[in-house]
Amino acid sequence: RMKYGEKEIVEFDINKEENFWPNEHDKNYVINIELPEFMAKCPRSGYPDFATIKLQYTPNKRVIELKALKIYINSFMFREISHENSINEIFDTLYAKLEPKWMKVIADFKPRGNVHTVIEIDSSKF
Repeated sequence: RMKYGEKEIVEFDINKEENFWPNEHDKNYVINIELPEFMAKCPRSGYPDFATIKLQYTPNKRVIELKALKIYINSFMFREISHENSINEIFDTLYAKLEPKWMKVIADFKPRGNVHTVIEIDSSKF
């Protein structure tokens, strides 16, 4: 039987409009968010991979509601997905929904098997 928190995570849809709010400011400013408890499963072994995700963006017309971001990031814990694919999916999803002036996502994966991976995607480098 699924607990209420697990059910909320499994059923969560980041694409719902309620997850995004209007940006009420015209000036350029940067929002910095750190999510230190990212987890996904390795698609080959099923072992958990852990990372700290850093999201930085200059909003345009919308900002993301923080609880929605938290639940979206937590939804990866049940998925078997590579480091590269998970971070590219996060970047692509948020970039498409927010349409920010600028966005960067950095994923700093905890070492496992003597390998430390950091993945950075920056919209200014497209």
